[in-house]
Amino acid sequence: MIRIGMLSYWHVHAEDYTKQVLSHPNTEIAAIWDELPDRGAEKAAKYGVPFIANLDELLARDDIDAVVVDAPTNMHRDVMVKAARAGKHIFTEKVVATTVSEANEIAAAVRDAGVKLAVSLPRLYDGYTQSILEVIASGKLGKLTLARVRLSHNGSTANWLPAHFYSKEQCGGGALIDLGCHPVYLVRKFLGLPESVSATFGFVSGREVEDNAVAVFAYSDGAVGIAEAGFVNSHSPFSIELHGTDGTLLYGFPEEKILVRSTQDSEKVWTEVPVGDRLPFAFEQWVGHIEAGTEATENIEYALDLTRIMEAANRAAAEGKSVRLSDLEG
Repeated sequence: MIRIGMLSYWHVHAEDYTKQVLSHPNTEIAAIWDELPDRGAEKAAKYGVPFIANLDELLARDDIDAVVVDAPTNMHRDVMVKAARAGKHIFTEKVVATTVSEANEIAAAVRDAGVKLAVSLPRLYDGYTQSILEVIASGKLGKLTLARVRLSHNGSTANWLPAHFYSKEQCGGGALIDLGCHPVYLVRKFLGLPESVSATFGFVSGREVEDNAVAVFAYSDGAVGIAEAGFVNSHSPFSIELHGTDGTLLYGFPEEKILVRSTQDSEKVWTEVPVGDRLPFAFEQWVGHIEAGTEATENIEYALDLTRIMEAANRAAAEGKSVRLSDLEG
């Protein structure tokens, strides 16, 4: 049994990861820490485990093997470096950090300590993603020239997101660094790591952080990637567009169907591609890596690339110019 310390309930998905811990046959909650003691004590009472107000004390306990980190994003580096140095395996919400420098510090601490790290990147493992990758590999689309992924909800305009999700200090940004993570890592999956990033942020609801965002990725072969995210749309379906020299793939316009049209098909009509089975969630994969002594190599690669792209996008929006990933420090 892997005994887990839950580190903070700041993030909106913290309860979801709690359910994953409780439902997995090989994991259990051993203790809870939270930067807000009242919240932590409430959660500890709810789940019948000790609340430990001091993070160092929790990390020093021998009856805790691993931690799930849902602390504010600006605390990720300090919390995870401490956890790694204490010999605790780490599962965390995205983004792993807001800057390349901090993400590399976390990765180095994990590597030096020999603990297992995994980051929640759920749409990377969804069934539609696996089926779309099969279409790309088949060559029906030819050479990919454009990938666009959009994810948006009305959390800001309908006022259901927690207030701290609008804190630039705690979050490192708004819609793009929250919802936009999913479009960003999917475009990264479809097209690869871009050379440079530009971005435009909108502030529809007048918050401190952006609630309407577009990031554009440039590639050396002429391809273009587009990631869109927002907190200000009531009926904006999650959608994926892939365009290539020989064909186009659409998903979510608005039905959750994959449609492909290719010049390689004799009839040249839109054809539905079945959505396949999803891969295991990152949490389940993480537990497997702990048990097998293996590494979540691809997951960590994509998490670090996500931070690279996010830092570039935030800088591009602030400076009003394209930012090359090679110019980022770290």
